[in-house]
Amino acid sequence: MVSSTNAGEAASLRIEKPPLDEINLRLLIELRADPRLRTSELARRLGVSAPTVRERLARLEESGVIRGYRLELDPAALGLPVGAWVRLRPGPGQIPRIIELAGRTPEVVECHRISGEDCFLIRVQVDSIGGLETLLDKFIVHGQTTSSFIVSTTVEPRSVPLPPL
Repeated sequence: MVSSTNAGEAASLRIEKPPLDEINLRLLIELRADPRLRTSELARRLGVSAPTVRERLARLEESGVIRGYRLELDPAALGLPVGAWVRLRPGPGQIPRIIELAGRTPEVVECHRISGEDCFLIRVQVDSIGGLETLLDKFIVHGQTTSSFIVSTTVEPRSVPLPPL
């Protein structure tokens, strides 16, 4: 049983999510289409004041609904044309080492802890097949790897779907 003091402490630790009312949803739709829109333009499109937009954006950011704004780069233009997905099945006791290694390896652009026989799904961008081999050599000491080259991207990475208006 949770005491009322503990329940109150737990409630105070939670960050309350702002309601996803129609204005917030429309704001997210506009930002998803163009994250560089100015506050004044967002206000015009939504039919509200600029201070209202700033306040709503601040609440959406503080609550974690908006986690950040990103710059998308073309890996090939930066000399990293080879993309691959690497599945990794760790050896005993290797999970913390893999997490640390993935975090400090710049070629790792995504790393997900997954269910199933493999524990990690890692997306990498490297300069060559040899670059992939060198990268895999860093991870293979911690477990078994299986890699698949990205041949083409038929759906570009996109934001999560929004609930309907």
